[in-house]
Amino acid sequence: MTKLHFNSNNEPTLGIEIEVSLVDRETLALANSIAEVLRHLSDGAGECFKVELMQSQLEIITGVCRTVAEAESDLRAKLTRVEQVTDQLGLGLFWAGAHPFSLWRDQKVTPNDRYESLVGLLQEMARRLVTCGLHVHVGVDSGDKAVMICDRILQHLPTLLALSCSSPFWESRTTGMASSRIKVLEGLPTAGLPPLMRNWSEYVWLVNHMVNTGFINTVREIWWDVRPHYGFGTVEVRMCDMPGSLDDVLAIAALTQCLVVALSAEIDEGTYQYDCHPMLVQQNKWRACRFGTRARLVNPYTHNVQSLGQIVGTLIERLQPCAERLGCERELQRNQQIADTPSWADRQLHILTETGDRREIVRRMMRESRVSPTG
Repeated sequence: MTKLHFNSNNEPTLGIEIEVSLVDRETLALANSIAEVLRHLSDGAGECFKVELMQSQLEIITGVCRTVAEAESDLRAKLTRVEQVTDQLGLGLFWAGAHPFSLWRDQKVTPNDRYESLVGLLQEMARRLVTCGLHVHVGVDSGDKAVMICDRILQHLPTLLALSCSSPFWESRTTGMASSRIKVLEGLPTAGLPPLMRNWSEYVWLVNHMVNTGFINTVREIWWDVRPHYGFGTVEVRMCDMPGSLDDVLAIAALTQCLVVALSAEIDEGTYQYDCHPMLVQQNKWRACRFGTRARLVNPYTHNVQSLGQIVGTLIERLQPCAERLGCERELQRNQQIADTPSWADRQLHILTETGDRREIVRRMMRESRVSPTG
């Protein structure tokens, strides 16, 4: 059995990973151009710009940050640099969970051993992964703590998904889903909500079992909606679609960091673990992916059905002390605005209704997400 050492953090550090699509500025279709983009970013880029499974995707990663403000400064600088490069290459960045009209079968897999092995194992389920998400890492102090937080945060994951929904289209069709991305991901054998794990030892056993039986090649092929990350010493929340603006990314990151900190404190204080039935989480996840910010979710404590705005308002009130300590009160409060207004998915659908042109969705979304002056 392989031992997995959890690199613990003494502070609730924050790391943000955003996945964005590369599009051709003329056709506004996905562009398999990652190699050219990375060549222009190669000087000192390190690990902050990375390939994804498809050549039409780019991942941008912050360093280890202490606050949301640090993460914002980090991302703005990197995005400005990327936008300068894509402007030179006749490309743009599209922020959404899925593209409104480009087809997955037209996208090229990034040529490296890991991705080619992945496609060999998962076949069409891997080739369909032309989706983009937001991942948020928060540092915790032990593997056992990370596993316990993964379990306790499950009831909040549908709320995070509802706040971020931005993929109403798939294969150039209107799906009726606010997040088609989350349903595509659920086609993978190790995606979706994680199984119940009681401690770090059980998590390590589960990973070793899947590797040793050939179910996965490495621990990196576990794509649960939330998972412990032993290398970074974090809880990684992977549920969210890619929101359409940096402000919304930071708001969701603030909510995630506050949730992890609050749950960590509850564990330290010896709070009783309230048992949230897995079916309730599944039910709320479906409501979130179907309706986005229009979702009515079941309160896991009262079992009453509430609007997303009500759910988020209660969370913000509960997490306000954490936000004050972490210096992210403004970003946390923004989640109320997100919950009370049309989702990014609804905005895309509105543009299509208004213009009848799916290209106009990409054009307007690119303009809204841009962080530097227009090139």
